[in-house]
Amino acid sequence: MPTPDRPVYLRLRDEIVAMILDGQIGEGEALPSVRAFAAERGANPLTVAKAYQSFQEDGLVTVRRGVGMFVAPGAAARLKESARAGFLADEWPTIAARIKRLGLDLDALIERAHA
Repeated sequence: MPTPDRPVYLRLRDEIVAMILDGQIGEGEALPSVRAFAAERGANPLTVAKAYQSFQEDGLVTVRRGVGMFVAPGAAARLKESARAGFLADEWPTIAARIKRLGLDLDALIERAHA
């Protein structure tokens, strides 16, 4: 869950992760250039480079020297699994407790989400 006290490079990384998970950047496709992404977000290019470096360290991108960084095969599935695990460990317990506290019907919530 994004928070203002989270380091900027991690918030920028979260934005790229969301773009990959939402299909805005597919596997094999290039990440936006460091300069372009920094300019769009009003961020320091070195901060964006640090976020991109974390993708490289995690094996989620491949680097083509002089061309750019590209989403590695299987990266979306790995990111989705990691996001699911984080949600279930960090966010779901609080959400589940609130649902219970408020006496909400889970089936009704699910139906409402699909409406």
